[in-house]
This record gives sequence, C-alpha cells and structure tokens, in this order.
Amino acid sequence: MREALFVKHNSAKWKKYDSFKSDNPDELAQFFLEITDDLAYAKTFYPKSKTTDYLNGLASRFHQTIYRNKKEKSNRFILFWKIELPMLFKQYQKPLFYSFVFFVFALLIGIFSARYDDQFVRMIMGHQYVNMTNENIAKGDPFGVYKQAPEFPMFYYIAQNNLNAAFYTFTSGIFLSVGTIIALLKNGIMLGSFEYYFFSKGLGIESILVIWIHGTLEISAIILTGGAGLVLGNSILFPKTYKRMESFKRGAKDGMKICIGLVPIWVFAAFLEGFITRHTDMPVWMSVFILGSSLLFIIWYVILYPNYLHKSLSYKTSNGRKL
Repeated sequence: MREALFVKHNSAKWKKYDSFKSDNPDELAQFFLEITDDLAYAKTFYPKSKTTDYLNGLASRFHQTIYRNKKEKSNRFILFWKIELPMLFKQYQKPLFYSFVFFVFALLIGIFSARYDDQFVRMIMGHQYVNMTNENIAKGDPFGVYKQAPEFPMFYYIAQNNLNAAFYTFTSGIFLSVGTIIALLKNGIMLGSFEYYFFSKGLGIESILVIWIHGTLEISAIILTGGAGLVLGNSILFPKTYKRMESFKRGAKDGMKICIGLVPIWVFAAFLEGFITRHTDMPVWMSVFILGSSLLFIIWYVILYPNYLHKSLSYKTSNGRKL
C-alpha cells in the first residue's frame, strides 16, 4: 500500500485517537494496540517518513497515559495478569523464543558433554551432590535429596533462591544481553547433565515423573525470565526509532513487568518442590497430572491466550477491518 493511501485510510482514526482523553483501561489498551499495529506497518514500509514519526509520537503518548504514575483503580491488579502481562508476552514473543532456543541449545550441550565425559557431571553438579545421590540410589531412594529438610524451610529457601536467580538472569541483560545468555547457557547445561546422569543410571523416566513436578514451572520461568533479560539488553542494542535512552527505559520497564509477573510461578514451583516433590512414591497418574497441568498452563498463558487476546482486541478496535 502506498503511503498516501495508507494515510488516507487511517487519518480519521488517528485524529480521533489524537484527541482521545478517557482513562478507561480497556479503551486505552485497544487503541494502543491499534496504534502500535499501524506503527509497525509504517516502520516496515515507510521507515523514514513523517507518518512513522507521527505514529511513534502518538504511540508514546498512549504508552505514557497507560503507564503513568496515577491512582490505580481497584481492578488494576487483576488487569495486569489478565491483559497487560499476556500482551507483553505477545509483544516480545521473539526474545522469549530466542531465550528458549538458547536454553535448548545449552541443554543439548549438557547432555552430550555428560555422555562423552564421565567427569562432566561431577564438574557441573559437584562431587558432594553426585556422591550423595549415588548413595541414595544404592539405598533405593534416588531422589531422597528432596526429603532432607522440613517442608516449609525448604519451600522458603527454594523460593528465595529462585527469585534471586531470576533477578540475576534479568538484570544481567543490561550487559547487551550477553549476561542473560550466559545465565541461560549455565542453567541449560546444568539441566542437561543432571538429566543425563539419571538416564545413565536407568532412572530417566522416574526422574521426569519426580523432578518435573516442580521443574516444569521452574524451567519455564527460567526461560521466560531469560526472555525478559533479552528485552532489556536488546533495548540498548536495537533502539529502532527511539533514542537509545528512551528505548532502554522502555525495555527495562517492560522486562521488569515480565519478571514481576513471573513471581507467582516461581513461588508456586518452590511450593511444589518443598511440599509435593518429596512424595516420590505418589501414583504415576498424579505425577503426570501435576506436570501435565503445569505444561498446559504455560502453553496456554504464554502462547495461546496472548494470541487470542491480541486478535480479540484487534477485532474490537477495527471491527474486523484489515489493512
């Protein structure tokens, strides 16, 4: 579409948005989504035009209206997890996907390294942990490590450790995303060597049924936090049409929101590890139900629901009209 025709088709709508004064969160979300869609189209086909500059400014105003410091409405807490966080997952689906790719790549490194180097697992997991696990395997209780501490102290320690790791993974993205990538590689290699160790002992399926009760949410949260770190780092590397400082502020704010949104997942994963994983003799169907439900939740909330929400808001805003 030529730029003149693009402007002609949308100028009336933009003028209406330019004079829009309401603080209704649903309308603001819909209009912001429409403007950002138009801005993305303009950046693609008219990157250096005045139209793109105008839409960039308009989108910035809507962004500031939505996120400016003001007295929050009573349902703001709910709207964050219902709309804002899923829309961030949609907006930053590429960094989240890249985080997944880095993690899987590291996972494979860990698996193959452990397979071809007998000492690799000890180097990654530590001699003490491997020796203890070997002793537990000899006793017929290979996952006894999850029973060593009382439930609540273990839950508290794990939750604290998880949140500290998440904060580090995110904030290290400030080093041009390199810090976050390194954190993802470390976690992926550790998981790969850890799982290969149990498979090499003939305990692969059992390890999945036990460890992934909490690991499904925990590993998902690591990957998503890595995506938030990439959002932060990429905002410095690739400012696009924004000034670098403005881009950094946006990336830091959005990345932090993703991290905050993941706190309940981190905490619940710690709860599962502290209170549930220790029951290594639970029925197989129950284990499969817990880890399967966790996986389905992540797929739905991070991928399916954000895409549905994006399409739904786009339809409501444009009444089904497509450019």
